[in-house]
Amino acid sequence: MKKFIEKLKNKENLSFEESKDVFEILMNGTASDQEIYDFLTFLSSKGEISDEIAGGVHVLRNKAKRVNVQNCVDTCGTGGDGKNTLNISTASALLLASMGVKVAKHGNKAVSSKCGSGDVLEALNIKINLEPKEIEEQINKNNFGFMFAPNYHSAMKYVGPTRKKIGKRTIFNMIGPLSSPAHIDRQVVGVFDNKLLKIFANALKNLNIKFTWIVNSQDGLDEISPYNKTNVVQLKNGEITEIIINPNELNINADNFENILGDDPQYNAKKMIDIFKGEDNDFSKAVCLNAAAGLIVMERHSNFKDSYNDAREFILSGKTHEHLKLLQNV
Repeated sequence: MKKFIEKLKNKENLSFEESKDVFEILMNGTASDQEIYDFLTFLSSKGEISDEIAGGVHVLRNKAKRVNVQNCVDTCGTGGDGKNTLNISTASALLLASMGVKVAKHGNKAVSSKCGSGDVLEALNIKINLEPKEIEEQINKNNFGFMFAPNYHSAMKYVGPTRKKIGKRTIFNMIGPLSSPAHIDRQVVGVFDNKLLKIFANALKNLNIKFTWIVNSQDGLDEISPYNKTNVVQLKNGEITEIIINPNELNINADNFENILGDDPQYNAKKMIDIFKGEDNDFSKAVCLNAAAGLIVMERHSNFKDSYNDAREFILSGKTHEHLKLLQNV
């Protein structure tokens, strides 16, 4: 570890192979707490690059319990945008599942907000502590399975105490969303910082992902925003392109950011049920925007406006609520 820490201290980047070596040491429990602390803080102060993130993802994925499914999408973002919104990506995952898209959702309980994906799913009476075989069955039967990160990444226990001690974002906040135990190759990833868009795209390019949208809105959300333009970096078959989603061009007409603010799991779950029953509001529009990205990466649509309109028509029909009932307490 010492040579890697020294490099980071000198603001030198690690290669993909070096990053894999470091994460092997971190994930097999042979690094001391001080080494973990130094590695994470020096890396953070230097600024993480795509090779370093890709190395971490490679190791974390390999050490995770495996879920064997195919042709699925994930909508797991980094969180940490500090906006405390309702669970937009989780709601968009459930909308996609109701539209016949297979979703292998990877997530956790709240870290930097009042309500994480695991919290709101429990409040919706959806089981989150499922074994790989049970998740595979759920995805094949009802198009949705949730992999609760702590159950699948046991090697993370070695770095947990030090991460708590550091008390702010580290590279683990970046590699977590990309480390699906289902090894999915299609994903919508929200990031908390515009600078991460291309870094994530290049990291995923290193990991043979077929089709991903990495998104960050100009009003600071790690989602596609109904209020402001969203910057998107698309990675498709190894090619990286940039797109801007403008809500004005889609006639969204969302006007009050407070309408998408969340609270505790019960509050967020109720708001989700309301839109799944067909209530039309800013939250519903935000969810449809992010589900539309999922339809694009699954190649159900190639035009974003068509994709958004498809999601809108579906959610307003109330069919998503009918599908939710299939997932509850199964």
